[in-house]
Amino acid sequence: MEFATPLVPARLIRRYKRFLADVRLEDGREVTAHCANPGSMMGLAEPGTKVWLEPNDDPKKKLKFGWRLVDHENGHFTGVDTSVPNRALKAALLAHEVPGLPAYDLVRPEVNYGQNSRIDFLLSGSGPDTYVEVKSVTLSRQQGVAEFPDSVTARGAKHLAELAQVVAEGHRAIMFYLVQRTDCAEVTLASDIDPTYKAAFDRAAAAGVTVLAQSCLISQQAITLGEPLRFRA
Repeated sequence: MEFATPLVPARLIRRYKRFLADVRLEDGREVTAHCANPGSMMGLAEPGTKVWLEPNDDPKKKLKFGWRLVDHENGHFTGVDTSVPNRALKAALLAHEVPGLPAYDLVRPEVNYGQNSRIDFLLSGSGPDTYVEVKSVTLSRQQGVAEFPDSVTARGAKHLAELAQVVAEGHRAIMFYLVQRTDCAEVTLASDIDPTYKAAFDRAAAAGVTVLAQSCLISQQAITLGEPLRFRA
């Protein structure tokens, strides 16, 4: 997934109201950017952090910048836009470039299922339907280890229960953790942050839900899928 316009660097002043961030551009101007991330962004929103913004000239948008990346200033990046994983994964699914997934003929996003839920992707092919739930992973508290979630997510626990149900109905279900960081080699669960989510995960895994984890390749030009990562429950 390529960015629509070239990104510009800035320094974070503060993130607030979840979806807003005040930043200072290199020319000294202070602007407010849209932050497309409802999570806590633990470890990513400290004042002074170098960030990359995507400008826009869309008259329908009140904010003219969107916060896209954290630059760790050591050669590594984290993508903070939680809509990116679905867009990047969709492109890879259509190109049949996702390891661990079966052959399929049809990729349908946002299909209703469960109780007032929508699955991120429903894949249909030669075998049983495959339900794919995608989570963006950005937290890392240990070097080289990505963790999910970064805050309590009752919605995430609900999705795991619904994935377990579709397995019981004879379909395949996949919990897909897409790590929007370039500095991690494995993924695990932050059970101290949300023990209820961890318990829901354990039940889903026992019920036959498959777990996949994959890295991202991140630059100021694009975010694309990288290599599979080790998942440690």
